[in-house]
Amino acid sequence: MNASLRIIRRCLPAGLAALLLAASAQAQTKLVVGYQLIVGPFLTAIADGSMDAALKDAGYQVDWRQFTSGGDISTALASGKVPVGVLGSTGITAAATRGVDLQLFWVLDNIGKSEALVARNGSGIASTADLKGKRVATPFVSTSHFHLLVGLEQVWKIPPRDVRILNMQPPQIVAAWARGDIDAAYVWPPALTEIAKSGKIIADSEQIGKASVPTFDGLVADRAWAEKNPKFMAAFTGVMAKSYAAYRANPAAWTADSPQVRHIVKLIGGKPEDVAEALGLLVFPTAAEQASGAWLGGGKEAGATRAFNASAQFLKEQKQIDKALGDYSPYVTDQYAKTAAK
Repeated sequence: MNASLRIIRRCLPAGLAALLLAASAQAQTKLVVGYQLIVGPFLTAIADGSMDAALKDAGYQVDWRQFTSGGDISTALASGKVPVGVLGSTGITAAATRGVDLQLFWVLDNIGKSEALVARNGSGIASTADLKGKRVATPFVSTSHFHLLVGLEQVWKIPPRDVRILNMQPPQIVAAWARGDIDAAYVWPPALTEIAKSGKIIADSEQIGKASVPTFDGLVADRAWAEKNPKFMAAFTGVMAKSYAAYRANPAAWTADSPQVRHIVKLIGGKPEDVAEALGLLVFPTAAEQASGAWLGGGKEAGATRAFNASAQFLKEQKQIDKALGDYSPYVTDQYAKTAAK
C-alpha cells in the first residue's frame, strides 16, 4: 500500500468524526431567552457558562438577549420569537390578561427593599403620615407605582388624590430630585441608590408586601413550548436551583470584588459596588420555597396568583387593561420548581 493511500485511510475516521460532530451541533435546539437589567444569582450562572453547559448537554443552544423593558419581552413572547423571558409581576399580569399563553415557573426575586419610598432632605416629610400635598414621583404602571398606591390606600390610609403623584422614569427622578422639584420618590436602583444619598427611606416594598401582596420579578415560559421541551425546563431550573442555593448559603461572599459579582457586571455592566448593594436589597427564594404556597404552589391560593389578582385590579384602575381575569392560577406552575427542589 502506498503512502498516500495509507494517509487517506487514516483520515477517514477523523473525517467521519467531524461529520458526526457537525450533525450533533446541528441537532441542538436553538432559542432566545430574554432578560432585563435585574441582578441576581441567575446572571452569574449565565455569565460563568454553567447554564450553557447544562443546556448544551440537554440539547439546547441559547441566545441570551437583553431587552430594554418588560414590554418588549412581553411582545416577543406574544409573537413566539422568545419562548422564555424575564418579566415583573405587573408585566406578567398584563401579558396574561391580554391573552399571552405563558406560565410563571420561577420567581427570580422578591423585590423587597430594592424598591423604596425616599423623602428628600428638607422636604418636610419625616414619615408616610406627611405625604399629603407632597410631590411624589414614580414610573407609572410599574411595580413601584403599584406598591405606592397600595401603601397609600391600604397601609397608610391616605387617599391617593391627596398626594401629587408624578409620572417620571428613573433618570428623570434623579434630575428632578437634584433640582428640588419633587419631595419624594418611589423607585429602584440605581436611581434609588442615588437619591437615598440626600434623603430618607420611609417605606419599602418588603414592608408593603407583607401588609398586602409582594411584587417580584419572574421567569415565564410559553406554555406550549415548555410542555414540548421538558429537558430544557429541567436543566434550566436545575441550574437555577443550584445558583440560588449557593447564594443563600453565603450571601456575604458576594462582595464587589467577588467573582460572582464580576460575572454579573460582565453581563449587564454597572459598578461592582452597586451590584453588590442591589443584591443585598433583594430576597431570592430557594426552589423549595418557590414550590410552596408562598409563591407557586397552591393554585388559586398561591402567593403569585394572589399577587396577579391584586396587580390586575391596579392595571384596570390605571386603564392598562379593560378587565381583569377571573382566575390567574393557570398562569402559575410549581411543576418545575418542585422537580428542582428534589
